Amino acid sequence: MMLAIVLALTLQDIGWLAGEWQLTSATTCVEEYWTASSNNMLVGMSRTVAAGRTTSFEFMRIEARPDGIYYVAQPGGRPPVDFKLASESASELVFVNPGHAGHLKKVIYRREADGRLTARIEGENGGKAFSEDYPYRRPSNSAASRCGAVK
Repeated sequence: MMLAIVLALTLQDIGWLAGEWQLTSATTCVEEYWTASSNNMLVGMSRTVAAGRTTSFEFMRIEARPDGIYYVAQPGGRPPVDFKLASESASELVFVNPGHAGHLKKVIYRREADGRLTARIEGENGGKAFSEDYPYRRPSNSAASRCGAVK
């Protein structure tokens, strides 16, 4: 029972991830949504929109298990891939899966001092290391600011 309480408090502590996040360029919009945390889980989704069409999507969750906290990704709706929380601070979560057969090895979420959110992925592609950053901001309250919104 004590383990469940500790894990629930940890999930409550990462509640800063909850809400709507967006990254836009001239041709592409990426949006990510996270629910508020319950005692055992946050649920998220992400999609990329280009030229008014969804070009990729992902279902995600962060869940408490008896052996730790996990980020579970399902890109394109494929089977889930688990990344275990390896380190955390008040402003950063680092999830790792060094044994993952695919190319993605690490997922990082960082709360920036100015309120932005940076998501970072790290891994290997053909034996060569890579990383990619996603600098998200909270979108404005205007419906026209949403990815794929009719303007």
